[in-house]
Amino acid sequence: MKKNLFAAVLFIIFNLSHSQQKSSFADSIRIKYHIPELAYAVVSSDSIIEIEALGYQRINTNFKANLDDKFRLGSLTKTITSYIAAVLVKEGKIKWDTKFFDLYPELKAKSNPATYDFTLQDFITFRAHIPTWSYGNETPTQKEVTGNDQQQRYKFIAWFFKQNPAISEKQDVYWSNPSYVAAGLMLEKATGKTYETLVKELGKSLHIDFDFGQPNLKDIKQPWGHNEDLKPEAPALNYKLNWLSSAGNVNVSLPDYCKFTQMQLQGLLGKSKHFTAKEFNYMHFGLFEFSFGWESEIKKNNELQYSFHNGNPGTFLTKVYICPAINKAFILFANVQSEEADKGLMLLLEKLQNQYGG
Repeated sequence: MKKNLFAAVLFIIFNLSHSQQKSSFADSIRIKYHIPELAYAVVSSDSIIEIEALGYQRINTNFKANLDDKFRLGSLTKTITSYIAAVLVKEGKIKWDTKFFDLYPELKAKSNPATYDFTLQDFITFRAHIPTWSYGNETPTQKEVTGNDQQQRYKFIAWFFKQNPAISEKQDVYWSNPSYVAAGLMLEKATGKTYETLVKELGKSLHIDFDFGQPNLKDIKQPWGHNEDLKPEAPALNYKLNWLSSAGNVNVSLPDYCKFTQMQLQGLLGKSKHFTAKEFNYMHFGLFEFSFGWESEIKKNNELQYSFHNGNPGTFLTKVYICPAINKAFILFANVQSEEADKGLMLLLEKLQNQYGG
């Protein structure tokens, strides 16, 4: 009995020591690469193996990081939008080959003919031959896009589809936020619900508190984003976020995004109640480079296949890497966007992958 107790104590001490070492390494990354707050997690399909939140919610303050802090996901929002689309297709409320103008015929006459045949799948998989557009674009102006959030998205995409495509060469993937704006509008029309309602309903089913916009807008004690000069982003309504909601405007805590990621990992391992393993694998790996909300790659050093996505909405960085072969996923959040912060997160990711067999 005493031997068993002694062994158990040694096991706890050993694992505590390793956890502290990893936390110390992560914090050294945070400090060296000028990241005010860094949060990361390693999960399997049924457990959270490691999770930490380090640093400060806002630079030069004493507001310490908390595990329930919310981060703007940026393009990780697309992993949520694509899953909602897949659910609605499965339920028969829309089809992957439904064309945008089947649902919005009133916009067709004034739109560029090159956009006429784009489908929901084209938008979700970035196969629609359209130019890029993001927060930094000066047009259209706020005066041109008015109304509530849903009306603004509608007017934005009506404006966007009138423009002449800026792409002349054929590509495998067209990385364009408006693709997901269009997809979001299609899901709204197919269900009669706003995109925000669809996200909230998904969150309720998964016990996840999804929200929108800057986390500090509703609560200044939530993380503030920082630009590459480490200037904190004050709470403010950004009208362009309304236009890009389905492309990059969700915010969520790390533990909650762990739940969403675990659900993806469960599906890839054949443990989903809604989709087969084959369906999940097609969503993650079915198409070259980018499938249904997920990029993919095979690591050269060990031939392990990952699906992943990165978010960079201006003042935050987010990353998720999923490897079904080892039943592990790695999630990293930072409340700053800069090249050096991105480098730091990739070093931490490599450390965690090496530690856990990835």
